[in-house]
Amino acid sequence: MAIVIGNLSARARARATIVLAHLRAWEIRRRDAAVVAKGSRSFWRLQAGIAGSFALVAAGLMATTIPLVYAQAQPASANGSTGNPVSSGNQTSSVGAQNSAPPVDVSVSSQAAHKFETNPILSLPDMLARQWVPGREDLARDYFPRIEDNQEHKLSLKETIYLALENNPGLQSVSLDPVAATESVKAANAVFDPQLSSQIDTEKEVTPVSSPFQNPGSIADVGKFYDWNFGMSKVLSGSNGTLGITFNNDRELTNSSFSPVNPVYTPTMVMSLSQPLLQNFGWQFATINVRLAESAQRSSQWNYASSVNDFVQRIGNDYWGVVGAEQSLQVADSALKFNTDLVRVNGNNVRLGMMAAVNLSEAMSAAATARANVSAARAGLEIARTTLRQDVALNHSGAMLAAEIEPLQQPDTKFGPLETDDVAFKAMLEDSPALAGLREAIRSALIQVKYAENQTLPSLNLGVQIGITSEAGNSKCTASGTIPSYANCYDPTGPGGSTSTKDNAAELPFGGDYGSSLNSLFDFKFYDYAAVLGFSMPLDNAAAKAALAQAHVSYDQARMQYRQALYQAVLLVKSALANLRAYEEQVEATREATAYAAQSLHDTQAQFRVGMATTNTLLQYQSNLVTAQGNEVQADVGLENARLALWHAEGTLFGQFNIDFQVQNPRQSPWYSRF
Repeated sequence: MAIVIGNLSARARARATIVLAHLRAWEIRRRDAAVVAKGSRSFWRLQAGIAGSFALVAAGLMATTIPLVYAQAQPASANGSTGNPVSSGNQTSSVGAQNSAPPVDVSVSSQAAHKFETNPILSLPDMLARQWVPGREDLARDYFPRIEDNQEHKLSLKETIYLALENNPGLQSVSLDPVAATESVKAANAVFDPQLSSQIDTEKEVTPVSSPFQNPGSIADVGKFYDWNFGMSKVLSGSNGTLGITFNNDRELTNSSFSPVNPVYTPTMVMSLSQPLLQNFGWQFATINVRLAESAQRSSQWNYASSVNDFVQRIGNDYWGVVGAEQSLQVADSALKFNTDLVRVNGNNVRLGMMAAVNLSEAMSAAATARANVSAARAGLEIARTTLRQDVALNHSGAMLAAEIEPLQQPDTKFGPLETDDVAFKAMLEDSPALAGLREAIRSALIQVKYAENQTLPSLNLGVQIGITSEAGNSKCTASGTIPSYANCYDPTGPGGSTSTKDNAAELPFGGDYGSSLNSLFDFKFYDYAAVLGFSMPLDNAAAKAALAQAHVSYDQARMQYRQALYQAVLLVKSALANLRAYEEQVEATREATAYAAQSLHDTQAQFRVGMATTNTLLQYQSNLVTAQGNEVQADVGLENARLALWHAEGTLFGQFNIDFQVQNPRQSPWYSRF
C-alpha cells in the first residue's frame, strides 16, 4: 500500500508540474500568494480525477504548506518597506513625535542653591542640637518596599527623554555641579563682605603697694577696668585696599589718690587704610577671583549641558534598542512558526511514505535552531527593556526596578536631503556644549595669566591711619608740694592751707560723664596720625616668574586642547554624516533585499508543493529571508541611531527634541561687592 501511494504521489507531482507549467504560468509570474493558493486548490481537484482517492489524501497533506507563504511574505509597511514583520500601518514618525510634546527646560537656575543654604540665626537652635546631641553620622539608607514597579507606560521617544531628564539620579547628581559652583562665586564675593568685630570685657587688679606714699591709707592698689570695643573693616572692590574703623571705649576706676581723674572714660576712634600700589593693584584686579569663580561656574554649566547631550543620546539609543529587540523577536518568532509548520508537514509526509526521513531531520534541525534564536531574542529584549527602564528611572512606587517603558514609535525610514558639511560644522561651532566649555576654559586661563603677571610686580603698600581720642570722668583737685602757676582750685591739704589761700591746687578740665567724653571726641583736640610706605621684592622673584610661566603654559594647553577637541568634533560630525548616508542607503537596500527574499521564498514554496524543490532548498531560502529581515531591522534602527549621533556631534540634540538650555549668568552682585 505504501509503495502504491508513493508511486501515485510521484506521478501526481509530475503531472502537476506539467499542468501547472501550462495552465497556471501567469499566476506564478504575478507572485501573488492568494492566486497561487487558489491555483493549487484547482490543481488538486484536477489531480483527484487522475490519481484517485489516495492522491487526494496526499494533496490535502501537501496543501498545508500554503499558509507558510502568508507567514513570510509581509505586506508593505507605512514607510514603504516590504517584508518588515514589525511595520505598522499607523506608524508614528519620530520627528513628528519630537515636535508634538511641550518643551522642557534643563537650565540650572542661579537660584537653585537657595534650598541648600541656611540662615545662621534661624537655624542656630537646630545646629546646636546637632552639635550637642550624642550620636553618630549614620549613612542614609535607601529603602525599597517593592522589587519591581509593574506599571507600564507607552511613550514616544521625546516623552521618554523628558521623563529620564526628570528622574535619572545620575543626571540629577551632575546638575548639582553648577549649583556648587554658584556657591563658589558667592564665596569669592565674600572677601568684600564688611567684617564686624566687638569685644566687651571687665578686669580687676588688686596689688600690694610698694611705697607708703603710693596710696596713703591703704595697703593695696585696686584697679578695675571695663572695655567695650567695636570695629569694622572692608576690602574695597575698586582698589583692593582695606579700609578699617575701630571704636574703643575704656573705663578705669582705682583707689589711688594720685589718679587725677577717677573714674575716667577714654573713648578712641581710629580710621585706617592699607592700599597696595603695584602688586595686587590694577583695573578690576580686586574682583579677579570673582571672575575666575564665575568662569568656573559657566564651565560647570557647559559640562552639565555636555552630560545632558550624552544622556539624551543614550536614552535614544536605549529606546531604539528596545524597538530593534522587539522587531528581532518578531522575526525570530516568525521563523520559528515557519519551521514548526514545516516539521509538521514533513512529519505527515514521512509517515505516509511520501518523503524521505532526511527531510524531516532537516526541518527539525532548523526548528531547533529557530527556538534557540527565539530564546536569544527574548533575552536581548529583556536586557534592552531593563536598560531603558533603569535609565529613565520612572519609579513612583519606590521599587528597585523602575516602571516599564513601552516604545510607541517605530523607526522613521523617511529621509530628505542630507545637510552639507559646511552646515553641520557651523551648527557644531555654535551649539556644541563641549566646545563651549573648552572656550570658557580658555577664558579662565587668560584670567589666570593676568593674575600671574600682576604677582611678578614688587610689593608697594601705602598705609595711613588717623585717630582721635578724648577723656572725661570725676576730675579731682590735686595738690602738689608747691602751688603751681596753673592752679585753678583749692585743696585744704595743699601748700598754704589757710582758708585765705585760694587756688593752691590743680584740677584737669576733664570733668563729666561718659556722654561728655563722646561729645568732646570730635573736637579733634587730641589726635594722632601715621603714614607708612612699604616696599619689598625678592631679588630673583623666581616664584612669581615660575607661576607666570606655568599660567602661560596652561593657557597654551587650553588652546591646544580646544583645537584637538575641535578636530575630534569635526571627525565625529563627518563620520556621523557618512554613517547617516550609509544607513539611508542600507534602509533602501535591505528593504529591497527583504522583498526579494520573501518573493524567492514564495516561489520556492510553490515549487516545494509540487515536488520541484527540496526541504533543504526551502530552508535555505527561508534562512535568507530571516537574514534579510534582521538586516532590515538593524538598518532601520541604525538609521535612527545615526540621526542621534549626528545631532549629538553637532550639539543640536536639544533643538531636535525641544529641550531648552541657557547658560545662566553666575554673576552675584551683593551690595557690599559694589564698592
